[in-house]
Amino acid sequence: MKLYNALSQAIEPFAPHGDTVTVYVCGITPYDTTHLGHAFTYATFDVLIRYLEYRGYPVRYVQNVTDIDDDILRKARAVGEDWLALGNRWTAHFIEDLQTLNMRPPEHYPRATEVIAEIVGTVQQLLDLGVAYESGGSVYYQVERWPDFGKLSHLPSGEMLPIANERGNNPDDPHKRNPLDFVLWQAAAPDEPTWDSPWGAGRPGWHIECSTMSSRFLGQTIDIHGGGADLIFPHHECEIAQAEPLINNRSQPERPFSRFWLHTAMVHHEGEKMSKSLGNLVMARDLLKSWSADALRLYLNRTHYRQVWSYDQAELEQAAALAQKLTEAVTATGGTGAALDPAPAQTAYNEALDQDLDTPAAQRVLAQLADEILTAAPAGPGLGPAQAALRQMSAVFGLRLDAAGPEARVIEGWNKHIRRFTAG
Repeated sequence: MKLYNALSQAIEPFAPHGDTVTVYVCGITPYDTTHLGHAFTYATFDVLIRYLEYRGYPVRYVQNVTDIDDDILRKARAVGEDWLALGNRWTAHFIEDLQTLNMRPPEHYPRATEVIAEIVGTVQQLLDLGVAYESGGSVYYQVERWPDFGKLSHLPSGEMLPIANERGNNPDDPHKRNPLDFVLWQAAAPDEPTWDSPWGAGRPGWHIECSTMSSRFLGQTIDIHGGGADLIFPHHECEIAQAEPLINNRSQPERPFSRFWLHTAMVHHEGEKMSKSLGNLVMARDLLKSWSADALRLYLNRTHYRQVWSYDQAELEQAAALAQKLTEAVTATGGTGAALDPAPAQTAYNEALDQDLDTPAAQRVLAQLADEILTAAPAGPGLGPAQAALRQMSAVFGLRLDAAGPEARVIEGWNKHIRRFTAG
């Protein structure tokens, strides 16, 4: 299998560095509902993980919840709701949407506030290494102490600050030595939740949350780190800057934080990127009122994950038609003649997904095999092997076809996670 690695900006052969593929995908900041852009990202990584399992790899998957963040606190103040209750409510909504869409649950689904002690320890280690500094009760990462800053985003230094400012950086913070330095631990502010630390009461910065959770649940070096393309800079760049000094302290040869970095392209609507700030969102939950989960799953992966695409109802209708065709094919009645051979389709399917997860090509293979089954059915050949293969390949896309509801492991796994956000 080959995957595009944002670190090298090239398609590279992929193999895990251990017996199990380790995958970390940045999760939601829960202050609103699941829009199509979210669904696209998590559907893409669901297909990747399911395909790795289909090819025989065990996978250990972590997705986080950024449950303490400036956006959550702003939204909670705006609507007059407790920040924790707000985050719990929207996280539960998000889980329900992923469950309905039959997305495989992660083994671990940590929230940032559950690993505060680990975050404080990580910040102290960065201070001890001399790549961070304390000022005014906050702790900052000093980007000038990390010569490789920018190796993931490949941005010229002059473009970094404007992009960081658009994505939450405060260049006017008087406690910073450099406007691009980023917060590891934020000093307490009025009416905000805080936790104790050696530097005084405060809360963690955004970037330190993810690198800490990844290391806590998957180890220092992981196979695949993913998310939307808007996370490449500054979020994923900062994660590398935090993690790799700790990983490589007195270690030779140097080891990466993540061996592969995968990112999904942005989804557009009405001519612009779909975003909460623009108010041009298409909600997954709304679409599921009119379309089947299978139709939406096929629609989400009609386009290659690195290609920008726009919401188009006509294409959703085509995805629904394909879902119907696949269901008809796996339920068609065959005869007792020589069995229809699925091997060519299986080979083509594997070749498609082995080439940087080419889901459009893989869907064409599914459609062709379904056509062959439906064409052959009246002539009397045995359909069992071809139908079994079609079911297996469709399952990689999370499709249920003629089955009722999500898989048992999807229901049980997400139910285990959702209880932590709905209890009491």
